[in-house]
Amino acid sequence: MLKKRKTEVYALGQHISMSADKARRIIDQIRGRSYEETLIILALMPYRGCYSIFKLVFSAAANASYNMGSDEANLVISKAEVNEGTSAKKLKPRARGRSYPIKRHTCHINIGVKDISLDEYVEVDYLAWLKKPSWKKKYTSPYTSTGSCDMYSGGVWDKK
Repeated sequence: MLKKRKTEVYALGQHISMSADKARRIIDQIRGRSYEETLIILALMPYRGCYSIFKLVFSAAANASYNMGSDEANLVISKAEVNEGTSAKKLKPRARGRSYPIKRHTCHINIGVKDISLDEYVEVDYLAWLKKPSWKKKYTSPYTSTGSCDMYSGGVWDKK
């Protein structure tokens, strides 16, 4: 049976200090474009968050050249997604002794780079895979686990 060879490499940036909506505005412009075109777009966009995304794209290309030995001319941004991270909550003092909450939003950005010159199929021998003892770990019964099955155990609500 033929299986497609893995040609994607990822770079993950966590807790980047910008909101996810502002990062998505930038990410939507570079998704599906070539590596060189992406670097030009990020260098010319007027947003503050372009620099951190630029570093992530550069890191993903460095991962691809180191892990797969691929050339940067063959790289394409295949996957780019932004997820919300944690929010740091602070209080700002206001007039008459009151306080005003401030949220500092963060986001997690995942960028996948694909080498289009390495798209080829590899033959996979599934019988050799079944002979390995590692398949037993994946396909064990879920009913033989030693963990407890309680949905909720103890806590503040059980006390009187």
